[in-house]
Amino acid sequence: MIQRSFYLNRILRHMWNGEIKVITGIRRCGKSVLLFELFYDYLRQNGVTEEQIIKIELDQRRYYKYRNPITLCEYVESLIADKKDQKFYLFIDEVQFTTKVVDRENGNIEVSIYDMLNELKAYKNLDVYVTGSNSKMLSSDIATEFRGRATQIRVYPLSFGEFCAHVGGDERKALDQYMLYGGMPRVLQMTDEQDKKEYLSSLYGELYIKDIVERNGIEREDLLGDILDFLASQVGSLTNPTNVANSIASMKQEKVNPTLVSSYIKHVIDSFLISMAKRYDVKGKSYFNYPNKYYYTDIGLRNERLNYRQFDPGHIMENMIYNDLIRRGYSVDVGVVVDRRKGANAQKEIDFVVNHGDKKIYIQSAYQMDSELKSLSELSSLILTGDFFKKIVIRMDIPHHFYDENGIFHCSLIEFLLEKVDLF
Repeated sequence: MIQRSFYLNRILRHMWNGEIKVITGIRRCGKSVLLFELFYDYLRQNGVTEEQIIKIELDQRRYYKYRNPITLCEYVESLIADKKDQKFYLFIDEVQFTTKVVDRENGNIEVSIYDMLNELKAYKNLDVYVTGSNSKMLSSDIATEFRGRATQIRVYPLSFGEFCAHVGGDERKALDQYMLYGGMPRVLQMTDEQDKKEYLSSLYGELYIKDIVERNGIEREDLLGDILDFLASQVGSLTNPTNVANSIASMKQEKVNPTLVSSYIKHVIDSFLISMAKRYDVKGKSYFNYPNKYYYTDIGLRNERLNYRQFDPGHIMENMIYNDLIRRGYSVDVGVVVDRRKGANAQKEIDFVVNHGDKKIYIQSAYQMDSELKSLSELSSLILTGDFFKKIVIRMDIPHHFYDENGIFHCSLIEFLLEKVDLF
């Protein structure tokens, strides 16, 4: 069992806080194991009886009837209503499988899982936890549907820290494997390279694409695949739906609607398969509408999408840094600063502007800085900010961290991923 202490501790901090705990993330990243095994084991080891833990797995056939929110609510109430002196824990897995139904006993009004969970939340002897794999169903609706009374815990595939702690051995060898196959938990249990590739391929074809197509009524599955291919090949590069549409149109020799592409990209983001980072004007303190950057939630899935043909370590490294920053709970944008020296008017990019509360840092991802020209290119945008926020370059070509003469902090990728250096 892979111990996911980072997420388990987050759950423990929010126990009995009067809110519904909503555990979200891409399918097969370990949400169910976190809730139904790791948290379950914690409760049992701390005196909670099995009868006090109500488990409902909506993707399992024996629980299909509870996809009806009213049936689910009535079942839970039958177990806890007359036992107010006992504490109960409710675990509902894959809550996005529920559907809206008409409550004929109360004015024929339409009710959803949100209504029923809000009703169950009123029981003082019940602590509620749900998992879901689609942000459209959960994350984007939490504030309104749960009336501000929900705690979201976003779960990601294994971080390199979790991966490395489990496999042990040489950190650089572990990093090479992680950069190729990513951190989907089941991959870690496989030793054969072909098995890993086939598993990641099956996740795409049999789970993610099928789920996105069915949930959103997508008619052009071929176009969805083309979009995923394009975004996989453009990780770390600026793009927009029009660019994507034009590129696919050129390849397919047919007209592709940018609005349709934009809609499909949104569905992919809602499924947690890909994340979008917006561009931020560091000096003007405002956001640009387009272009943006897109990053795969798991780098192994990205590599599989390209059939492992496009192994570009610089872009893969940037994707990994972005994922780890987001996992830690930071707000992350792509920075833009204008170079007006000597009459110039050129936009320069800072890979990441990272905010944590009232603190801010700038991060540049540099696979290697093996020449003066390369060093100047990587550092100039950081220097152009002209402010005193911490500036960091994360590199693959150094063994340990140091500060340079400009006060810029350089650290290795492994040091960053294993959290051996302080960012703030």
